[in-house]
Amino acid sequence: MAQSTCFTSCLSPLNGKPILFGFDGADMSSDAGLTLLREIERKAVLAQRLANCRRDPVKVQHGPCDIIRFRIMMIAAGYEDGNDANALRHDPSFRIALERGPETGAASCSQPTISRMENLPDARALIRMGREIVRFYCQSIAPPGRIVVDIDDTFDGL
Repeated sequence: MAQSTCFTSCLSPLNGKPILFGFDGADMSSDAGLTLLREIERKAVLAQRLANCRRDPVKVQHGPCDIIRFRIMMIAAGYEDGNDANALRHDPSFRIALERGPETGAASCSQPTISRMENLPDARALIRMGREIVRFYCQSIAPPGRIVVDIDDTFDGL
């Protein structure tokens, strides 16, 4: 006899509804870990920080932050190729991770939108994004208690 197993989690609600994990075989996705990554991204606000470095956000249907967040989630889930966006834009786990209900709301952006976003930044935007990632990293680590500089005055050669 199959039993439905469901448990509550400490995840933020989606559209005012709690997120429950179930293993009863309903709408399935192999990327449920994205719901945890969603919590991390929400706290870090990394997608919004990178989107703020962009120009002309009004020229796209999906906001730059939404596109960047989708791309971050794709890469984190192992989909490094933007071509997978067309299939993943309807995936239940991605929809939850991107703050969309699993059955309601618009789908995420398509592969051409991802490609345009990745090819749009000029050198200045890339520099700003690089600086923001360094700033994000520096804010995320605790400063060390001490730094040891090991200077080796011998040349061992290669």
